[in-house]
Formats: sequence, C-alpha cells, structure tokens
Amino acid sequence: MNDTGLRRSALVSVTVSNFLIPFMSSATNIALPSMAADFKMDAVLLSWVATCFTLASVVSMVPSGRVADIYGRKKMFLLGYIIFTFASLFCGLSNSPNMLILFRVFQGIGGGMIFVQGPAILLSVFPPHERGRVLGISVAAVFAGLSLGPLLGGVMTSALSWRSVFLMNVPLGAIIILLVLWKLKEEWVDAKGEKFDFIGSFIYGLSIVGLIYGITHLPSARSFWFILIGFIGFFVFIKWGRHAKSPVFEINLYRNNRLFALSNLATLIHFSGSFAVTFLMSLYLQNIKGLSPQGAGLVLVIQTIVQAIFSPFAGKLSDKIEPGIVAAVGMAVTTLGICSFIFLDEASSLTFILVNLILLGLGIALFSSPNSNAIMSSVERKFYGQASGSSATMRQFGMILSMGIVTLLFNLFIGRVEITVDIYPAFIRSLKAAFSLFAVFCFGGIFASLARGKMHSSNQPIGDSAGMISQSTEEPQPQGESSS
Repeated sequence: MNDTGLRRSALVSVTVSNFLIPFMSSATNIALPSMAADFKMDAVLLSWVATCFTLASVVSMVPSGRVADIYGRKKMFLLGYIIFTFASLFCGLSNSPNMLILFRVFQGIGGGMIFVQGPAILLSVFPPHERGRVLGISVAAVFAGLSLGPLLGGVMTSALSWRSVFLMNVPLGAIIILLVLWKLKEEWVDAKGEKFDFIGSFIYGLSIVGLIYGITHLPSARSFWFILIGFIGFFVFIKWGRHAKSPVFEINLYRNNRLFALSNLATLIHFSGSFAVTFLMSLYLQNIKGLSPQGAGLVLVIQTIVQAIFSPFAGKLSDKIEPGIVAAVGMAVTTLGICSFIFLDEASSLTFILVNLILLGLGIALFSSPNSNAIMSSVERKFYGQASGSSATMRQFGMILSMGIVTLLFNLFIGRVEITVDIYPAFIRSLKAAFSLFAVFCFGGIFASLARGKMHSSNQPIGDSAGMISQSTEEPQPQGESSS
C-alpha cells in the first residue's frame, strides 16, 4: 500500500475509535437508570458500572503503551479492539449486575489499549508537519462522540433497551478489526527486544487503584488512606523506574524532558479545571432553571459542538505556530469562560450561559490538540506508546480529580441530601466555590503551557536547552517488525 492509502486507513481507524469509545461511555451514563431498574441495583453498585470502566482503562494505558512499543502498535490496537468488541457483546448479554461489571472491566481494558495506540499510530504514519492536523481530527472525533452519546444513547435506550448501547459496538468493532487487518499492512516496533517490566506495571496498577478509589470516595475517612497508599505507591514506582533496566515507563521523560513534563502537567491542570463544569451546569440547568434532562442536554451540547468544530483548526495551527503558545491561549480562554461562571446565580440568563459554554468549548479546543501535538512530538519514536499512555492517564486523572473536588465541595456546602428548593442557596455557593478553584487551576496552567519551551525551531531538532532527551524531525516511515 502506498503512503497515502496507509495514512488514510490509519486516520479512519483511529478517528472511528476516538468517536466510538467516548460515545459508548456517555451513552452508558444515560442508560444507567434503566440498568438499575432491570437488575434492581442500588446506587453504590450502579456507580461501579461507570467507575470500573474508567478504573480499568486508566490502569491499562501506560502498560499497554509500553507493550506496543516493544511488540507492535498495530498488534496492541487490534488486540484492544478484539477485547473491547467481545466485552461489549457480553455486557449487552449480561444477566446479572456482577456479570455486567466484570465485562465492563474488560471493556475498559480494551478501550484503554485502543485509546493509547491511536496517537502513536498516527505519529508513526504521518510526517511532522501534518501531526497537529491529524491529531486535531482525532480529538474532534472524541468531542463528537461525547456530544452524540447522551442524545442517541437516550433514543436507543428508550426505543430498544440499554443493551443496545453495548451491542452496537459489536458490528462497528468488527468493521474496524477487518479494516485494520485489511488495510494496515505495516507494523511499528521501535523498542523491539526490550523487556516488559511486570513488577513496575503491578506497582503502577495498585497506585492507580488506590488514588482513583480514594478520590472518588471523598471525603470519607478511608478515602484519605487510599489516597495516601496511592501516593506511596507512586513514590515506589518512581524509585523502581529510575533503577529498572527496562521500566514500564521511562521516568527520565519527566526528569529531563521539560517540554514533555510541562505538557503533561498542563493536561492534568486543564482537565482538573474544566471537566466537572458540564456536570455542575447540568445540575444547575435542571434544578435552578427547571429544564428537563433533554433540555439541559441540548443547552450543554453547544460546548462539545464548538470543541468538535475548532479542534482540527487548532491542531493544524499548532503545525505552524508553537503548540505551547496555542495551548496557552486555549488555557486562557478556558480560564475566562470558567471565571464568568463564578458570577452564576439563580437569575442568570440562558444567553449568558450559552456564551460562556461557547467560550469554554473554544478554549478546550484550542488547548487539546496542540497540547497533544507537543507531548507526542517531544519524544523519540520508541517512546510514542509511553508518551500517549502518559497523556491519556493525565487526562483521566484530571477528570477524576475534577469530580473529586466537586464531591468534596458538595459535602462541605450541602451535605448528603437531595438538592431541593431549600438547598438552592447552598448549591449556588458550592458552584461558585468550584468555579473559583477551577479558574485558579486553569490560570496556573497558562504559565505551565508557556514555560514548557519550544517545539518548532526552524524545523531543527530541539536541544537539551529546551528540556528534551532527543527528537527526530525526519519524516517517520512505517517500520517492519525488525526495526528498533
């Protein structure tokens, strides 16, 4: 296959993947009440239907990225799709809550494997001057999936059943598997022969579980113990990675590569400060403004539509202008949008809300794909899997931290009670506190984006002064399994 055909097939495969998994995740959230009714699940058990997917995907991201660097990115992408497709089938056929949760775990593992390989495959196929554009297209697919998931998921759940949300992944997954086998004839192996770090992966997985479980159960007393265990685990993981011959994650990417480290920090900050906004506004629109769930969804979808429209433009722009500058502008626009929400009250108009959502969507679009471009372009080819896994993990951690902050503030301002008219003043105060914290996060993120150093330098490699280990500016070519 010629380069053009290979690149087109890779872009289609990754873009469809980036649409399908967020679509399924957001559609599943809409279908949760129907699952609870069918299986008579309580709230705690129901929450694990959503949480176990996120937990499994985060745990699998960094190790699967490393395995792909060693054994082949196409192999891991394909394996991830096979796991995801079969897990989706058995989720749809589940006859008990335990069976559903078990296969949601496998679905999360497959989804994490797929999501990590996407950017690595695109950068292995496309030349440097097109990276931002194709990453922008793939990011736009994520936002499109998030936008359409609640809408179509609700229709499918009402017209068919919640099982259809899972079963639709089976034919789509089969098509992608066939496309990869038929069209992606090349393999990309840039760390062939290196050993996989099982001990480091185990420590990493335990640390992730401790942190995520702790954050999602704030502010209970035991949650702080789990968070502490998670941090201790990460300390051990870092110490192990510095001395392991072939670590699951190259710690020096953070220690010696300023561009990589600060770009990942910017990812964590941005998603910590922006992810929970949609959740908070959904509660506001339904409780304070009295909109139906469908009405609130139609208002909130404007943000993701803006993100989907402007992400390819932002990615393409980062091929010409320093990604750090574009991302910093995006972080600044995000900060402005969140700051405006601090003034939200019961009398705020829908026009005010829509303008802020458009502003927020534009900021997220300007940040996301340029920042991804900076992360993936800041490392050697053999670290593409690890870099993609790190970026995806930071994004997921940011989302979880964002929701953890909201949970903590709700407990402080409202307590564990239903949001009723009497609670509205306390609810508004908790919103203002959350938006204030998120604005501070994102404001600090502007400086993290600006301080990362330059990626473009007259198309010449960036030296150690920019904080990089090394960077190749040659056009990447597909490599056979004998490559290293």
